[in-house]
Amino acid sequence: MPELTYPEVGATRDGRLPAGYHHLRHRVRLPDGAFPTAADAVLGWRLHRAACVVMRTDAPRAAAGVRVTPGLGVGPLRIWGPAEVVWTVDEPDRAGFGYGTLPGHPEVGEEAFLVTRTAGGVWFEVTAFSRPGRWYARAAGPVARAVQQAYAWWLGQTLRRLCTGRSPATSGQ
Repeated sequence: MPELTYPEVGATRDGRLPAGYHHLRHRVRLPDGAFPTAADAVLGWRLHRAACVVMRTDAPRAAAGVRVTPGLGVGPLRIWGPAEVVWTVDEPDRAGFGYGTLPGHPEVGEEAFLVTRTAGGVWFEVTAFSRPGRWYARAAGPVARAVQQAYAWWLGQTLRRLCTGRSPATSGQ
């Protein structure tokens, strides 16, 4: 089986992101009471699928060791990113996972999707560290960073809509 493409496995779990990579942190508040719905959507791939990401997985829920290949784009322009879940958490006030890149992924690094419930509300956060791993990711330069930021924003908006029962595809927000 292919190995992860970076040595700092699990760094997104505690949020101390390693040097030498681009860092991404995007946080969005979810509706009060949304934690159970949000946690299930993140751990069960529903969030990504609702955000129009094709998710090929070898398990119905995120768990350490599960292989997942998200696909972004359409038809022949779809870019696949093989990854492996490197950590999960499923606790009463925290739920989510982090996955790391495998050979063939356009980037090298790790990305995490975490829902937390605190006294200040329910939050969804995307945390990532990455650098280009393929020629086209290098050629994209700053555009690749902007796409990653937009993707994190879109996931937040999609999860917010899932938690309010509105369809991400038909909502005007």
